[in-house]
Amino acid sequence: MGMVMPGGPDDRAPLSIAPDDLRQLADHDARHRTFDGGAGPLTALDTGGDGGRGTVLLVPGFTGSKEDFAPLLRPLCAAGHRVVALDQRGQFESPGPDDPARYSVAELGEDLVAVARQLRAEGAGALHLLGHSFGGLVSRAAVLAEPAAFTSLTLLGSGPSRLGGARAELLEHLAPLLDAGGVPLVHETLEQLAMTDPKAQLVPARTREFLARRFLATSAASLRGMADAMTTEPDRVAELAATGVPVLVAHGVADDAWTPAVQEDMAHRLGARHEVIPGAIHSPAIENPARTVEVLVDFWASVPAAGRSAEDAGALR
Repeated sequence: MGMVMPGGPDDRAPLSIAPDDLRQLADHDARHRTFDGGAGPLTALDTGGDGGRGTVLLVPGFTGSKEDFAPLLRPLCAAGHRVVALDQRGQFESPGPDDPARYSVAELGEDLVAVARQLRAEGAGALHLLGHSFGGLVSRAAVLAEPAAFTSLTLLGSGPSRLGGARAELLEHLAPLLDAGGVPLVHETLEQLAMTDPKAQLVPARTREFLARRFLATSAASLRGMADAMTTEPDRVAELAATGVPVLVAHGVADDAWTPAVQEDMAHRLGARHEVIPGAIHSPAIENPARTVEVLVDFWASVPAAGRSAEDAGALR
């Protein structure tokens, strides 16, 4: 759920983020660019280059943005990958329609297929898709819609079906808050909640200012539509397994959205690689980027990409 509850209320995973670590504001060399989505331009950070080891497309979760992957951009680039991190429609710098129904998992997945086509046209080679949290449900939909477009799929802190538990209960309060005071009231309420969490208080002021600016730039329709999509998504694990696309299931050791047990079970059902990232809760890319990079690079190197990319590119023209 992005940064709605920046660490959740439990302390099962001691976070080792240094107080001066700017997280979403980590230094990187990626440039802003846009792709054509189904409802308007989609803004991305793109490290460019030929990505000798292929291209990686990173998709954020609910209330998130491309900056949730900022600490990964330089290291993944250094490992030989071209990295593209995306704002989904209605998130931060990607405009979105005013109709909540236009934020279904299916429509958001179509946006990713459209971006994949554009990346292929730019000579992407292998194309590895990663979705964080709600972005994982969207990424799964993209793979189900167009399996040939993607060399692999990583589900990072995501689950087999709709979100339950404390975070889902929080979402039930979203619509009344939006009705009463729009995005600013939702933001103010979540800020008050977050400030009861000692981990949230450790976030540097500059980063907190960015997170506030990002949240206030999020469209109300996207909050409504994505919250509905995230709490109604069916279990599509068997369909995903049937595509044959290689999958990595990775999550923080103390994930407080979809539980580690639920994600481990999903990995077994998929016959997927399963990695538990220590010192992380629901946002391993922010909380333990070094280990997250190792896990990703190792998985992508294990995927048989050679021989697929050329025929896939042909199939997508």
